[in-house]
Amino acid sequence: MTLEQLRIFVAVAEKQHVTRAASELNLTQSATSAAIAALEARYGIKLFDRIGRGIALTQTGKDFLVEARAVLARAKDATQVLNDLAGLKRGSLSIAASQTVGNYWLPRRLQTFHAAYPGIDLRLAIANTEQVARMVIEGSADLGIVEGDVDESLLTVSKIDGDCLILAVGAKHPWAVRTKVSAKDLPATPWILRERGSGTRSMFEAALRQNGLKLSDLRIALELPSNEAVRSAVEAGDGATAVSDLVAAPSIAAKTLHRVRFDLPRRSFYILRHRDRHISRAEDTLLRSLR
Repeated sequence: MTLEQLRIFVAVAEKQHVTRAASELNLTQSATSAAIAALEARYGIKLFDRIGRGIALTQTGKDFLVEARAVLARAKDATQVLNDLAGLKRGSLSIAASQTVGNYWLPRRLQTFHAAYPGIDLRLAIANTEQVARMVIEGSADLGIVEGDVDESLLTVSKIDGDCLILAVGAKHPWAVRTKVSAKDLPATPWILRERGSGTRSMFEAALRQNGLKLSDLRIALELPSNEAVRSAVEAGDGATAVSDLVAAPSIAAKTLHRVRFDLPRRSFYILRHRDRHISRAEDTLLRSLR
């Protein structure tokens, strides 16, 4: 078994398509298929079921995928150690961030880092907090930066200054003429919120509890998978939302959103790392700049 075979297997498993995996790896379809066939023949197992024109992982394939990813992550660590010797003249960092962090807080900081170290290839993936934690655990991301606290024994979690949640409504909402609301007012309006698993939603739920309310006390009109979708829906309708001040700022300036005073906490962001993985010089330098 070779690292190249593992790399091909993981790509096919993630794409669930031989041709697309081959294209991503800059290989021919026949070479990609041959690598999978060689693994299956060598160990007398089936990694994929061929279903019509598509493929799907067998249970054996699913179990092997976890180990294959772990081996590739360790190999990447070894490569990164050698890259360190080049004094940050080359290397790569894969970063996963939750939506508010990835879309609003992180880009200018990555640009500053890139200007200082142009040889370091930076890759950013955006997902929700739970998904980011999983990416760091599985090794597809070196670092995770999220809005929600994460309790996971495989990760180290460090806190940095973040943003502030605010309560916002559209220009046509009855609260748009008010400067403040109280906890007893909150159940009176429909709410448009992020999906379960998002850091923004978790923080809002915690704030509700501090005010003697549960999420089930509110009328949830929509649950949407991105900050931009939430912002657009609130601007267009009669719902309220809890959103980062970073997300809301352009709309508040344009007067399409109105901020209503309600005590919501400032929040920290959290940097996630796998406990057992090497910290490269590039990673350490980026972490110092973020802190």
